Amino acid sequence: MRVRLLGTGSADGWPNAFCDCASCLAAHRAGQWRGPTSALVDDRILLDCGPETPRAALRHGTGLQRVTHVLITHNHPDHSAPMALLARSWAGRTEPLTVVGTESVIASWCLWVGPDEPIRWRVVLPGDVLDADGYTVRVLAAAHGDEQAVVYDVAAPTGERVLYATDTGPLPAATISATTDAQYDLVLLEATFGDRRGPGRPAGQDHLDLSTFADQMVRLRGARALTRGSRVAAVHLSHQSPPDLRPRLAAWGVQVVEDGHEFVLDRAARGRRLAETRPTIAASGRPSRRTLVLGGVRSGKSAVAEQLLAAEPQVTYVATGTPPDGEDAEWTERVARHRADRPEHWTTVETTDLAAVLRSATSPLVVDCLGTWLTRVLGDVGAWDEQPGWRTRLDDRVDELLEAWHAVGVPVVAVSNEVGAGVVPATWSGRVFRDELGRLNTRLSSASESVLLVIAGRAVDLATLPLALSTSPATSPATSPATSPAPAQEAAGPAPAAAATPPAQRVATHRAPAVPPHLQPLQQPPHQPTQQPPHQPTQQPPHQPKPAHRVAPPLHAVNGMRSDDTQVQPAIPDRDWPLVDLTVHERRGPFEQDSA
Repeated sequence: MRVRLLGTGSADGWPNAFCDCASCLAAHRAGQWRGPTSALVDDRILLDCGPETPRAALRHGTGLQRVTHVLITHNHPDHSAPMALLARSWAGRTEPLTVVGTESVIASWCLWVGPDEPIRWRVVLPGDVLDADGYTVRVLAAAHGDEQAVVYDVAAPTGERVLYATDTGPLPAATISATTDAQYDLVLLEATFGDRRGPGRPAGQDHLDLSTFADQMVRLRGARALTRGSRVAAVHLSHQSPPDLRPRLAAWGVQVVEDGHEFVLDRAARGRRLAETRPTIAASGRPSRRTLVLGGVRSGKSAVAEQLLAAEPQVTYVATGTPPDGEDAEWTERVARHRADRPEHWTTVETTDLAAVLRSATSPLVVDCLGTWLTRVLGDVGAWDEQPGWRTRLDDRVDELLEAWHAVGVPVVAVSNEVGAGVVPATWSGRVFRDELGRLNTRLSSASESVLLVIAGRAVDLATLPLALSTSPATSPATSPATSPAPAQEAAGPAPAAAATPPAQRVATHRAPAVPPHLQPLQQPPHQPTQQPPHQPTQQPPHQPKPAHRVAPPLHAVNGMRSDDTQVQPAIPDRDWPLVDLTVHERRGPFEQDSA
């Protein structure tokens, strides 16, 4: 079975031609224009036909000449444009064509044909099953407000099966029940409302957002409609989608493809294909085995971590913070808010014994967070009281955690604070916490397949950053060919064959591309020297000797400040004076608060 997506966008497309929001401008600059969602199965079954569908079929390398059945989900104009029948009649097509849809769809389409046109009508309701020239079509209920709307389950004669579910809110229970054990090869599921943060801020439930999209993934997996071999693609996309749509959906095993993309489904080869692609996210539908999410305070790191596992049917949330005791109202309210935000089917475990949880885990884990875990562990090992041997006991706890992290058998996402980018903590306890958490983050990062840094709600995959951030000795300015003395190279003779250069050092050794001819500089005529007048010596003023030595400028003026805090031009001595750290570091107790 071949399924070509003629469109993957919402009714207004993406970008919207009337909109200049950041999402639309970014899509426009990238040349990614999405038309209203429609799909063509084996060039014979057309799923939805909006006003742009016929032209989209031509743009993407096919036509609609062989179509025998048109299946319309509902009577909204981006999915139901009956003028296509008029265009077909002008082409002189005489082959029979069957139009399938709800009562309102058929009532709209039949107005566009004459009595002698070879068009057949089929009014359907949820639960109906019909034969479409060997393809089995099951009609399932959609949730699209008061509109008569359906979704379609299409099975090919060779067994491949597709669920086309667009323009629907959370799927009705009857639809989930009807998909039990379907084991679809492809699911096209709408995600119109994205994060609901674009222009207009839609508030209805007639479409899915990313949160309810993940819920439908959980429900379909629970019904075995989705299995490890199933492919899922998000359709009916709009400018409500976030800029990190692709990586967020990829963590759930969902693809974001362009208009014109074709899926080739082969159930006979499904097991072999799965064996070949088992390590990939798309095949497993899960993120990396070990993921570390770093970020500052209120950066959105916890939300990113939870999104990575939002499509999992079972998740254990490991809360490492101190359970509220009722004495701190702010902490109690914060914990209650976090608990309410978690999906209802998640299980919460409150503990600091992370190693034991990792060793016994049978479902994916979210650990939130390592900062609060380390705070409690530092107290357990006696660090705050500076008890003898606390560092050794802390190292043992961290080593135990790392061993369990290496051996974990399920996907685990750990959240931690990124520290060290601000000022040096003024207290001894603050510096201990910063140093130990930095070391812990570094060790976990080296043992993780994926490390994300969250900044202002956006996740940056650190694996995509350049491999070499500093100049290697082989390519440093001191030894580069441009600055090395030529006579020394000639005296040394031809250079021996170089050893294989590590990938981290090869980044800076690529040769610059050749300059195109039309960008090369114009040829200049040869230089003609001009006659210079004879040199006339000038009278020099008498030499004024310098003092024997310079006295260092006053200390309060070195940094350009007077004692009254007004800005002045700093004095510049004849030599570089050493920088002196005048900060007075006061050693305070572990529980002593800053006086400021």
